[in-house]
Amino acid sequence: MRILLPPSEGKSRPRRGRPWTAHELSFPELDEFRHAVHRELAAVSARADALELLGVGASLADEVAANTSLAQAPAARAAQVYTGVLYEALGATELGGTALRRLRESCIVISAAFGAVRLSDRIPAYRLSMGTALPELGRLSAAWRDVLTPVLDAECAGHLLVDCRSADYRAAWPAPKGRTVEVQVLTRAGGRTKVVTHMAKKARGELTRHLCERPAPLPKTPVALLAAASERWEAELDAPRSGTPGQLRLFV
Repeated sequence: MRILLPPSEGKSRPRRGRPWTAHELSFPELDEFRHAVHRELAAVSARADALELLGVGASLADEVAANTSLAQAPAARAAQVYTGVLYEALGATELGGTALRRLRESCIVISAAFGAVRLSDRIPAYRLSMGTALPELGRLSAAWRDVLTPVLDAECAGHLLVDCRSADYRAAWPAPKGRTVEVQVLTRAGGRTKVVTHMAKKARGELTRHLCERPAPLPKTPVALLAAASERWEAELDAPRSGTPGQLRLFV
């Protein structure tokens, strides 16, 4: 099983530690394009219109300025750098033993700055979203797609894919539909079913932790995934088909 995660917009900036280096991260085949993205990001972040180009407000000016020196910035494990609702619920830094090993092996974070990383990889904090269009590279979800596709196709071959990503990050690598189950989070109130938005991230983080912590093996089929999720939530499954990803619905 492979669990596909988005990064978080919010990040904890490491105060110390050596910078990230080429060939140190998972998927070193991506290093050349990682450097290309960082070079353009540094140039854009130094411009007077950087905030507008990166689609952020004035309160994030310091984070944008830090994009100009990612090569020298202290790095820490992605599990420590990524914060926010999903990663707080996941609580990766609290895990050990089998749960931590499973987390490191199964989780892949799709990143606008690094393409794909594992939670044990050391990265700096950065400010960049996959929906951003850089002047030379264009929209990053499209720019990354050709680079990520052969790498992740090989990494994920034969695995059940549990997709917790948002639309822009799914666009950067469209996972094989026949083996992918997307996670939806819903609530029932007053006889009506509603899609949960912000707090869906919490449930996806909790699901990831639950799958790694439970004593049974990681699910290898959509039916086994449904059974695992049903240990904690009311859950429903539409199984994937050749042209359509599956849907795991969690009711919170």
